[in-house]
Amino acid sequence: MAESQGNEAAKNAVETQPVMRSNLAEGKENVQHSGGSKIIDFEEQSSDIKIGETCLVRRTNDTWHNAEIVQTRSNEMEGGRREFYVHYKGLNRRMDEWIGTDKLNIVQEQSDVKTGESAVIFDDQPDRKITRNQKRKHDEINHVQKSYAEMDPTTAALEREHEAITKVKYVDRVQIGRYEIDSWYFSPFPEDYGKQPRLWICEYCLKYMKYEKTFRRHLGECTRRQPPGREIYRKGSISVYEVDGKDHKVYCQNMCLLAKLFLDHKTLYFDVEPFLFYVLTEVDRQGAHLVGYFSKEKESPDGNNVACILILPPFQRKGYGKFLIAFSYELSKYEGTVGSPEKPLSDLGKLSYRSYWSWVLLEILRDFKGTLSIRDLSNMTSIAQNDIITTLQSLNMVKYWKGQHVICVTPKLVEEHLKSAQYKRPRLTVDTSCLRWAPPRKANNKIVKTKK
Repeated sequence: MAESQGNEAAKNAVETQPVMRSNLAEGKENVQHSGGSKIIDFEEQSSDIKIGETCLVRRTNDTWHNAEIVQTRSNEMEGGRREFYVHYKGLNRRMDEWIGTDKLNIVQEQSDVKTGESAVIFDDQPDRKITRNQKRKHDEINHVQKSYAEMDPTTAALEREHEAITKVKYVDRVQIGRYEIDSWYFSPFPEDYGKQPRLWICEYCLKYMKYEKTFRRHLGECTRRQPPGREIYRKGSISVYEVDGKDHKVYCQNMCLLAKLFLDHKTLYFDVEPFLFYVLTEVDRQGAHLVGYFSKEKESPDGNNVACILILPPFQRKGYGKFLIAFSYELSKYEGTVGSPEKPLSDLGKLSYRSYWSWVLLEILRDFKGTLSIRDLSNMTSIAQNDIITTLQSLNMVKYWKGQHVICVTPKLVEEHLKSAQYKRPRLTVDTSCLRWAPPRKANNKIVKTKK
């Protein structure tokens, strides 16, 4: 998933001069460049590479990119081969990876080769000025990180601390169910497991294991075929379970450790008792297969209706993310409250939430007759007013007049937005008639329950 999202940027990157490969099995490569051909013995030259150095690395799309050597290891699962953990300069850290010596160019000078670093062409006119809005959208889609200079001092300090702790993702991939998934980020699995290049995870109980033989034996012994807790939604093959972190602590901790492999700034791993987890599954004859989840605090002082949200990479771009977002707001409607996701959102989270908010608001503005305020929209949707304002601003549908935000729309503008693929009706929607859930009773609070 991460690689496919990075491929769009790679398509627009300036490619290197032709590269001819031979004898890869022997750790050698014939590289042709402006100075002629040179035979590179990777195994011999790689012994001189030091942590912190910058080299050219051949990515899976056969383009070369400047990368910093972050760490080295001997991969026992691959016969003890020497590997390097690299960070591609200018790209999101989810693209960081462990590579073998055959992908390193340690002889050529970097100036000899044009690389993909910062070589992004937005259209057929590369000299055309790029607007700030286009740059923002490109950065979000291609997951380009802000530099420390672009952050405020406090954010920059926190980001440096976070990066130091999570700089290297030792777990390259996980096997869960029938999927082998490349990880994106560091996750704090216990020491014996956290340094393994690969983990095997039971998709039903989420137990993680170091060895395939242990995993195979566990599959024959595990009796669980669905998440713990209570099923609160079922329509067709889609099912959602409510799992209390206090009642099912180990399961929820394991799910958080799994989620951290795909979320950069997630901080909840072990203190799961104050949270409820809403686990989305696909159901077939074998059982309920994990698709994703969101968590929420039982008591949120900030009014958040989502603490963390994740769809596993094999299930992304299928409408499940927006389904869970919509599900969280349906629960808020039942509770009679407004809610907002905990910030900061991941890059994919921002895109999904902005698209969902836009669609919901545009549908209301198209069909509603009369006048509406920001507060009215918040009461109708359970979306927080600040989220509504920023969404309408992105749609150019709100103005600040005499100290307050005023909605300014025309039917034509609404229809133009709704024709956009970005704001079309989600593929999956929540059928509230299939929702079997009631909010927990709170002392001295009147619960307002609504149904469509």
